[in-house]
Amino acid sequence: MSNQTTMTGFLLLGFSDIRELQILHFIVFLVLYLISLLGNLLIITAIALDHHLHNPMYFFLINLSILDFSSISVTIPKSMANSLMNTRLISYSGCVAQVFFFLFFASANFAILTIMAHDRYIAICQPLHYEMVMNRRACVQMAASALISGILYSALHTGNTFVISFCGGNTVDQFFCEIPQLLHLACSDSNVGEVVVISLSVLLSLICFAFITVSYVQIFKTVLRIPSGQGRHKAFFTCLPHLIVVSLFLFTGTFAFLKPTSNSTSDRNLLVTVLYSIMPPMMNPIIYSMRNKEMKGALSKLIGWRIFSKNKMSIFLLLSQLHSVFLYKYNQLMTLLPS
Repeated sequence: MSNQTTMTGFLLLGFSDIRELQILHFIVFLVLYLISLLGNLLIITAIALDHHLHNPMYFFLINLSILDFSSISVTIPKSMANSLMNTRLISYSGCVAQVFFFLFFASANFAILTIMAHDRYIAICQPLHYEMVMNRRACVQMAASALISGILYSALHTGNTFVISFCGGNTVDQFFCEIPQLLHLACSDSNVGEVVVISLSVLLSLICFAFITVSYVQIFKTVLRIPSGQGRHKAFFTCLPHLIVVSLFLFTGTFAFLKPTSNSTSDRNLLVTVLYSIMPPMMNPIIYSMRNKEMKGALSKLIGWRIFSKNKMSIFLLLSQLHSVFLYKYNQLMTLLPS
């Protein structure tokens, strides 16, 4: 396998060669995947069914949830399947698709996070202009811009990655096709374009992070002027978790891309990758919804309606059964009576 023309597939890092540990890895990843999937689907369903939540903030939250479970669906299922079937192989085209879609969902996710920070800034710092600035058309355009920029960035990044020659074998030291590990397999003089793209990626990420930070600094300044302690408490617990998730995603991702691969162990690589690729999609439903009274109310109504529907159906079935038993006993009694 001297270059990309003869490369037919890659071998992903296995968590263990022991069969019991492979099954354990499958179970752990399955639990993490189901938690993320269930949390984000509950958010999407609750917002879609509650007309009181049809506003810009929850519109972007739906987009964030879709991107979250899409992002985690790119990496975890293949890793679980490999562990379950005791294999490490991923095809060349599968690796290309995994890189493209993971970069697309991750970059669009970060763009939506930046837009959400801007939405909160306008709502708190410029409330009189909120309806005009964050109208429906503007929200759709911003969401579409995030998706289009994610596609363009992912196509550029993926193209620059797989156009290079792979001279270092076909073993990827990660549980999915991660670009830093793929570049480790590249020829030393063939990845100049990819280094430029990575540098541009880091620069754009820092600009977005700086924009988010400045937005929340202005939010804190505005809220601190309000004498209400409840308002300050609400702003603190609404904004700080957002910054924590963004910081976790940004710094672990940057560390994963910039760390020297020769000085890092496989266990450290796995830990960092799990942090930036799996933890944010799991944490976002809790951070952006469970701290929100309106979102908690919508989820409670959704879950309560389901329970009520099931209970109502159970009561209906019970009454039907009692009615049938009553008719049966009545007919038996009538046959015993003299004509």
